[in-house]
Amino acid sequence: MSHDLQSPSTTPVKDRQSQLPQPLLPTWRLWVPLLLQTGLILAVPAQAFYTQITGKTVILKTIPVDPYDPLRGYSQTLNYEISRVDNLRSLPGWQELVKQQAGTRLYVILEAPESAKSQPPKAWKPVRVSRDRPTSLPANQIALKGKSTGNSIEYGLETYYMPEERRDEINQDINQAQRGRQQQSVVVEVKVDAQGRAVPISFWVSERNYRF
Repeated sequence: MSHDLQSPSTTPVKDRQSQLPQPLLPTWRLWVPLLLQTGLILAVPAQAFYTQITGKTVILKTIPVDPYDPLRGYSQTLNYEISRVDNLRSLPGWQELVKQQAGTRLYVILEAPESAKSQPPKAWKPVRVSRDRPTSLPANQIALKGKSTGNSIEYGLETYYMPEERRDEINQDINQAQRGRQQQSVVVEVKVDAQGRAVPISFWVSERNYRF
């Protein structure tokens, strides 16, 4: 007597597995990338705030020009005296940087003037340069971090975006300050933290001060 045997399922194993419910991804895999992106976005203003709160006030002399930036409105490009390689060549430590290439990091050590109480304030003087950040400096000195572009040094302080409502006023003050044989001082007040990072605080044209 023959018996009917139940035939095994003909559904492939792979297809049967695909029909099973898929495990859900852990929530942390979704939140971690989002938190990392948020942290990166907030890092720049947080760093600038830290530098502004903890940094030492330093005055830098600059000669501004007035290009037009179509993306963010009128601006002043600030060309500092310490941005010019020719003004740093004679300083101690420069020979160690002779072979510097674009992108090379360096530190310019600045020294406060003997008499700092004046309007506009007097600019700090560069006294030496270093490839490495100095670990100990006198109270009247600070190390400002810069980056070589090959022909000049940038400090992240090169552009001041003018408020639209004060654009004409600032340009007029700058033009007056640059006229004549005795050009009046144009200086920028910055805060420099212990790591050499700097943020601009205010912009002096003669005796008039404009906050950033």
